[in-house]
Amino acid sequence: MHISESPTPNAEVTQRLSAVIVDVDGLLVAWPHERAWREALDDSGEKARFKTRMYQSPVAGPPRLSGALAALWALGVPNSEQMAPVYAEAKQRRPEQVIEAGAMIAFPDAIRLVVAGRTLGWPVAAASSLKNANAMMRQIRLDVEHSLFDAFGANVCGRDLPQGKPNPEIFLLAAKELLETPSSCFVVEDAPTAIEAARARGMAALGVAPLADAGLLSAAGATRIVTARDEVVIDQSSKGRLRRKAP
Repeated sequence: MHISESPTPNAEVTQRLSAVIVDVDGLLVAWPHERAWREALDDSGEKARFKTRMYQSPVAGPPRLSGALAALWALGVPNSEQMAPVYAEAKQRRPEQVIEAGAMIAFPDAIRLVVAGRTLGWPVAAASSLKNANAMMRQIRLDVEHSLFDAFGANVCGRDLPQGKPNPEIFLLAAKELLETPSSCFVVEDAPTAIEAARARGMAALGVAPLADAGLLSAAGATRIVTARDEVVIDQSSKGRLRRKAP
């Protein structure tokens, strides 16, 4: 497969691809992490000041404790370093409650993208720093026998890694477990820090921007930006060129 994109009107970048690495929370599974981070704050004023832009950068992407600390710093909360573990734990309880209630929902367009890659015989990996990612995917049924958890050739979700995004370690681990080189992988993500992580090691990065946040993803270096997860076409008839669907 090839992916092509024009970072400037007169330039085109093309690289050969053969594997997909997909984020889980907020990308495959409709878990409202931004709301969870906001609701876990104690002070109503802090909740009001926790905006989408703050969540997108720098809270989304890094491990939970790092995200908690980044949020508290951005909000100017006193003793942020001491408060971060408490805040991170409060945020963690929210997805656990949703999972226990069996209320997880997948994005249909994301499932179609994963299925399209598998249909081509591509190796597909799930990569999320969220500890609950696998529990979420087990609740999403693909058929009677299989859940979304079973759809991947590699799964590096919830691993205890020294550094989170924008460090590319999680994506490099996914590529290794898929037996692919980083440059042959394209990452599907909706967080600027994750886009930065993928691009840091030469991976193509498909930025998903359903909330009019394309500018942040573009600034992070996204190779291509779409508003829907399956707004691209992956097929052999076009020699594997990653292209947008016709209007």
